[in-house]
Amino acid sequence: MGAGFVAFLTVLGIIPRLIQLSKTRKYIRLFEGSVILGALFGTILSFEAIHFSMPKVFLIFWGLLHGVFVGMLAAALTEVLNVFPILTKRIGVESKLIWLLMALVLGKIFGSLFQWVFFVRI
Repeated sequence: MGAGFVAFLTVLGIIPRLIQLSKTRKYIRLFEGSVILGALFGTILSFEAIHFSMPKVFLIFWGLLHGVFVGMLAAALTEVLNVFPILTKRIGVESKLIWLLMALVLGKIFGSLFQWVFFVRI
C-alpha cells in the first residue's frame, strides 16, 4: 500500500506541484522524507496489530493533521489533473461548479463525521 501510494504521488507529480503552489521549495527534502516515512509507518501499521492509547485531545489534533493532508492532497491532485473544469464542461454544468465543489466538500465532512460518530469507539 505504501509503495503504491508513493508511486501514485510520483507519477502524477503531486509533490512538486504542491511545493510550487505553497512556495516552499526550500523544504523539498522535508516533503520527500515525510512522504517516505509516512508510507513506511503506514505499511508497518497495516501489517501489525499495534494499539495506541492516547488522550482525546491528541486524537483531535491527529484528526486535524489527517484532514489537512487529505485536503492538500485533493487540492494538488485537482490542480494537476484539472478534473473539475473538464468534468463540468463535459456534463454541461459549468455554471454549477461551485455547487459541485460544495457537494464534494460537505459530503467528505459529513461522511467523516458519520464514520467517527457511529463506527469509532474511543
